[in-house]
Amino acid sequence: MKTVLNIIWLVLSGFWLFLGYMLAGVIMCVLIITIPWGIASFRIAKYALWPFGREVVQKPTAGVWSFLGNIIWFVLAGIWLAIAHVVSGIALCITIIGIPLGIADFKMVPISLAPLGKEIVET
Repeated sequence: MKTVLNIIWLVLSGFWLFLGYMLAGVIMCVLIITIPWGIASFRIAKYALWPFGREVVQKPTAGVWSFLGNIIWFVLAGIWLAIAHVVSGIALCITIIGIPLGIADFKMVPISLAPLGKEIVET
């Protein structure tokens, strides 16, 4: 079932969200100082492309630097990616088949706002 959901997700919104995260990652890497945020964006891009069967968990070693980094991420790219998740989640919830996908999209908003200090694990 996860594979079917992932394929439908990929076709309906996953590819576009993947491109958004990749664009944010490239911009962050070009700015050199923000390379750690670029790497986090690439990590989340893979998750946005194929989310079912994975889960976001808090890293036990995350500290104050992750919090400060998340503030910078929020200003530079997080708010725009969160808006993309909300808009695509609303669009997916219009149809009955898209409701589980829309809910999954809304669950990605927290990681799009604050990706540092979190990791993506298989369920």
